[in-house]
Formats: sequence, C-alpha cells, structure tokens
Amino acid sequence: MLNPDVNGVSSSDNTKGAESFQFFDKESTEQQIASQNVNEAVNEEQTINLETPLETAPAPQVTPAAEMGDPIAFLNTVVKDSVERRASDIHLRAGRSPLARIDSVLNVLSHLPVLSEQDMENFARAILTSQQWDTLQDGLQVDSSVATDTGGRLRVNTYFQLGTIAMAMRVVQTKVPHMRDMGLPEAIDRAAHLERGLVILTGATGSGKSTTIASLIDEINRNYAKHIITIEDPVEFMFEDKKSIVSQREIGIDAPDFSKAMKAALREDPDVILLGEMRDKETMEAALTAAETGHLVFTTLHAPGAPETITRLTAEFSGESQVTIRAKLSSNLRAVIAQRLLPRKSGEGRVAAVEVMHVNARIRELILDPLRAKEIGDLLKKTSLVEGMLSFDEHLFQLVKTEQIDEGEALKHASSATDLKLKIDGFG
Repeated sequence: MLNPDVNGVSSSDNTKGAESFQFFDKESTEQQIASQNVNEAVNEEQTINLETPLETAPAPQVTPAAEMGDPIAFLNTVVKDSVERRASDIHLRAGRSPLARIDSVLNVLSHLPVLSEQDMENFARAILTSQQWDTLQDGLQVDSSVATDTGGRLRVNTYFQLGTIAMAMRVVQTKVPHMRDMGLPEAIDRAAHLERGLVILTGATGSGKSTTIASLIDEINRNYAKHIITIEDPVEFMFEDKKSIVSQREIGIDAPDFSKAMKAALREDPDVILLGEMRDKETMEAALTAAETGHLVFTTLHAPGAPETITRLTAEFSGESQVTIRAKLSSNLRAVIAQRLLPRKSGEGRVAAVEVMHVNARIRELILDPLRAKEIGDLLKKTSLVEGMLSFDEHLFQLVKTEQIDEGEALKHASSATDLKLKIDGFG
C-alpha cells in the first residue's frame, strides 16, 4: 500500500525520467501485475486524443470500478501522463475521466477511463493515513502530500462534492529552480539578502508564489550560514543543507498548527523563517512578532498587488488593533512581491509577471495612514528600479519588448491598459 509522504525520503532508489515517475511504493507481485494490466488497458485506448479541452469533451461513459484495477497503479498512470504534458494540476472526480490543467487550461485526459464513486474512495484510502481519512470523514476535506521516487511531489486536497469524494492535486516540481532560470527580475533578488524583516509574496492560487519563495530560500541556503525553518501545510519543496541548515516542519505531522509552530520557532534559534501562509490574525501577528525580534520572515498572502496587500492585512484588525498593526508593518515590512503567470507568446509554458515593492521611508509613511493607501500604487509607478520598485505595468512592458508575451495579453492584465499601450507604441 502507498505510504503518504511524511519525510519526503524514498524507501527505494530514485530513478530519473518520466517513464519511472510513480508514487513511493514497494509493490507486491500482485500490485505489479495489476499495474501491468492497467498500463495495457491504457495502451489499448491510445487512438483517442490524449488531451481534449474541457468545453469540447464528449459525454463521459462510466467505467465500473471493478475494471479499474489497482488504485495505486492507476494513479501512477495519471500522474505520469500529466507530468509528461507539464500539467500544473490534476483533478479526479466521479463521472469523469481525469483532468489536467496545462498552461492554465483544463483538459480531459480522454484516453483514461471515467472514474466511479468507488474508484474515488479507493484512491483516497490508498494515499491517506488513517488519521487523514478520519479527518476527511469528520471535516469533509483534508490536505495531504505524496512523494514520488523521482523526487517529485503532489500537494493533494481531498474533499466531498455532491456527496462523493473528489481530489485536486497540485504537481510540485521539487527541484528548486534558480531565480535566473525562472526569468525573475533582479528587483526580487534583493529580498534574499536582507538581514531581518518581513517579506510577503502575493498572488492568486497557482500563480507560482511557492516556487518564487523557494528560490529565495535556496538563494540564502547557497550563500549564507544560517538556520532556516520552514512551516508549511504541506511541505512542498525539499531543501538540502548547503551553507545553511534547513529544518522543515509540516502541519499535522511535525507541528499542530501554524500559530503554535511559529511560537515554537522563536525558541529554535532561527535566522530565517518561512511561514507557508498567513491565514488569520494569529499567524499575521506571529509573523510580525518574529520579524520584530530580528528574524527574516518570508510568507504568502492572497492579494492581487502590493497596495492591496497592505489593505488586506490591516483589514483583519479593527480599532486600536489596526493602529498597532500599521505601526508594526511600517517598521518591519521590507518587501512585497506580487506575481501572476501569463502564457508565453510562443504558446509553450507561462512566464511570471511581477510587481516588486521594497519599503522605503515614503512607503512607511503611507502605511501608517489608512486614507493614503492608494498613493502606494501611484508611488510604485513613479519610483525607479534603482530604489527596488517595479510595477506590474513596467514589467509587462519589459516582457512585451523582449517578446516573451503577446501585447494583447499584456494589455489584458495591465493596471492601466491605456498608459501601457501608449508606452508600447513609443509615446510613454
């Protein structure tokens, strides 16, 4: 049976290449036979298009659960197919073939059979621990992670919809990419060389925040002798000790919750703390306290841009508490990096468009005054890269000029499409 990923350490030798991409599992002889049978069944259906856009997919025909074979073998097939197609997410639900999100578009893997309710239960029982299964039954949803013997990882949310189990799997590329290989602007690099303070990465789900923050942590790991503590739910990228030592704690396995893990981290001699997400007032206060006491703290938040991040944070508090939190933010916030992923002009893959705000004296002043939040956005547009600032529109302009994205795509995501168009046409 598949063991859920706890420490991210394989019980077997790693094998490179997509052909060997599979879940951690020492298969029995029976499981190997089942895996072979499933693969043969899949090969028989190769005449069907491998990817069908969701809106044009044919009406599903339900395959009985008994014909599905071993659940682990089938999941191996789904993950292997999805990874080969550079999918970012996989969706499993009763009444449909598996779906994969490729370059932001959901596609039906129509060469794979339609799943039944029993299949979904079998999948959940295969990848969840008994404790996680109980959590699913009681709370109707549960987060988990699964590692593969090629070093890959899946972040899995198992939940109920219309009374049946469904799964959303995020494919995590665990090899931490270098910032230059990701095409990120130099304005971001400064955050990895700070001594203390709070750095927030913002953006929608699936915008690449985790990858960018991991590249910043890896930059520190390669260049400085520090103790880095990560607190995540679940752990995504696995870090190897380089110049630094990295302690990785997963909620539910290594720590009970974010708030308690943050409090404990301050007693674990950290230099750098990665808090996976600021989810509530408690974790926001804990992150600010850690930054206030001389640590460098990286965390994420769901907000569209740098100015909105300030508003989103302070809106969690009221009355005198908001005054206090603004004062703490003004003193300890060092940078906000907002990110979106846009399709490349070539049609292959996506590229990050970012907004970078490094906090200076003027921005500290604006953070303190709730009536002047809009001025932060205006200041971003006027301040040069020399001061560590980069607005979304400026970066979109750079991406268009270097032919990484299409002009129409840039205008669609611009804060001011009119101003950006004028600049692209040479009038800005």
